[in-house]
Amino acid sequence: MNHQRGFRGTLASRREFLKLGAASAAALTFAGRLNAAKKEKAAGLEVAKDGAVAQLSDHFYVYQGPINVGILRDGDKALLIDCGDGSVASVLSRLGIKSVAQVVFTHHHRDQACGAGRLLSAATKTGVPAAERAYFENPAAYWNNDNNLWKVFASFRPHRLMLTEPLRVDEAYTDGQRFAFGPATIEVLHTPGHTDGAVSYVIEVDERRVVFCGDCIYDDGQIWDIWSLQKGFAKGTAKIGAYHGFMGDRWTLLESLERIRQRNPSLLIPSHGRIIRRPDEAIGALAKRFEACYENYVAISALRYYFPALFADYAGRPGQMPIRPGFAPPECLRHIGTTWMLVSKTGAAFVMDVGSNNIVRQIQKMLDGGEIKSVDALWVTHYHHDHTEGIPLFQKTFDCPCITDRRLAEVLTNPTAWRLPCLISEPVRVEKLMEDGQSWQWHEFKMTSYYYPGQTLYHAALLAEGEGHRMFFIGDSHTPSGIDDYCAQNRNFLGRGVGFQYCLSLMEKLRPTHVFNPHVKEAFTFTDEEIGFMRKNLVERERLFNELVPWDHPNYATDESWVRCFPYTQKAKPGDQIRLEVVITNHSATAREMQCRAVLPKSFGGQPTEWAKASIPPKAEKFLRMELQVPETVPAQRHIIPIDVVYGLWRLPQIAEAIVDVVG
Repeated sequence: MNHQRGFRGTLASRREFLKLGAASAAALTFAGRLNAAKKEKAAGLEVAKDGAVAQLSDHFYVYQGPINVGILRDGDKALLIDCGDGSVASVLSRLGIKSVAQVVFTHHHRDQACGAGRLLSAATKTGVPAAERAYFENPAAYWNNDNNLWKVFASFRPHRLMLTEPLRVDEAYTDGQRFAFGPATIEVLHTPGHTDGAVSYVIEVDERRVVFCGDCIYDDGQIWDIWSLQKGFAKGTAKIGAYHGFMGDRWTLLESLERIRQRNPSLLIPSHGRIIRRPDEAIGALAKRFEACYENYVAISALRYYFPALFADYAGRPGQMPIRPGFAPPECLRHIGTTWMLVSKTGAAFVMDVGSNNIVRQIQKMLDGGEIKSVDALWVTHYHHDHTEGIPLFQKTFDCPCITDRRLAEVLTNPTAWRLPCLISEPVRVEKLMEDGQSWQWHEFKMTSYYYPGQTLYHAALLAEGEGHRMFFIGDSHTPSGIDDYCAQNRNFLGRGVGFQYCLSLMEKLRPTHVFNPHVKEAFTFTDEEIGFMRKNLVERERLFNELVPWDHPNYATDESWVRCFPYTQKAKPGDQIRLEVVITNHSATAREMQCRAVLPKSFGGQPTEWAKASIPPKAEKFLRMELQVPETVPAQRHIIPIDVVYGLWRLPQIAEAIVDVVG
């Protein structure tokens, strides 16, 4: 992707916050606090208590379901804080509650509110964060805007966990607003980080002060996911975009938690996670872990090359890999925009990536001027629009085959079936699908295709051997400062034999003389020691991130597409039978049992389908097929179909979705 310069924050204040956090966390012993076995038993609260109710005072309860739902009781009436999938309805009568007078929400994600229809009556008032009111009242505005689907780069917010059906809003809350319900008083705190408009509720009832904090925190030193922190950030007038903002909102989240801490609550109640009985220690532990995780990330990040000012405060610290010097490319190469072009002694050109129509015009100019004599082939490294947007015009202009790895070709040839960052919606024609390690001869060069799941899971690399060189074209997967993994939505996997561990082991084996990134004009290489350093860093990263999240493997928290629908979008006519597959990636070391079902929108009848069940082997994907009937009377418009998942011991309501565009 395009790279801009920028920075975030005032480091002095951050360091002071970390000192406070470290001090408050000093009494904790973290080693072994959450071992793998205990994590596998976690499902919001401990699974043995799933669906139970914890009574915190005479008038305050917490329903421990897929998310924690707060229940404030006033006689036989209740106010709910979030409502999850609506299963809280099954326990209200046991508490002597006959009606839900009010429901207030911490943020707009579906898992917080998808069950509202089971609870709301005409007399029930709803309250939402003022900054997210439109997301509750008119989610169709988000779903009908194709800018939220294709070439997503500048912002990943609002997020695709947007509601799929509108929710009536009676009140919209701003920071500092107070209201009462029975014996309780409630203060609204603006606590962004997980989402931009998220709020927390400070509840004073029965001589207790507790805070319902949404997804600001999960447990002592833990958060529910990492991908939701993907956001751009700034320092002064310098900015960095969301695409490059891996964990970019972690400081906003900590600042929100500090606001909560200053209210001196006796308990924190997160949406996902356990009731936190030592808020100061939990928040301090999270600050400490954030810093450890991010320093590890920075140590080998490609962003140090693209945005040196961003990481000036990390330069020279122990554990930071030195940035490699670049050197001149061989004479057989040309560099245009994000295109590398290999030119044979015959004058034939082998083009790699075409990010704009202007590149096509420049290649045509070179051809017309005799600088090259023919355009023989097009190679594509990955699907991002700054590498592919010019390909449709290129394929109309030049009569040559497109060649790439077969896994990447699945995305390029059918892009609307996928939901990925920076993806164009126009298909790319691919004539030659290559297997990993497959070679062929192109003039004086031996060419070998490799699967290279670095910057993205769907990524290819090309080794060109000739003229005494071993030239390795790796797309955006490396810069002279390390690895390009700055967008969680790209599906960068941690672990042995996957992601950059796989890529670096391949680089160790191939020993290229030159490495080329389309955004870097010079060639570069890595020494064996540097490759070993990066691999060791990734091992430590897996450990650090595993401590940061409740899942038994951190890939669940960084890979928001571990549950996905295929095709993501499709067209249908009223009366059509359509096929939909739910694809689940098991990142765990053991097999997992899973169930899924489609939650049909009101326009499709409004009822969920039967559960589909399967066992997924470790480190594997499983496709579960569903057949859906499009009603004859359905309106010709876009319809969103959410997916419920039960995965092992986790209940995950509406965690994924598919889009059906019904046409007349």
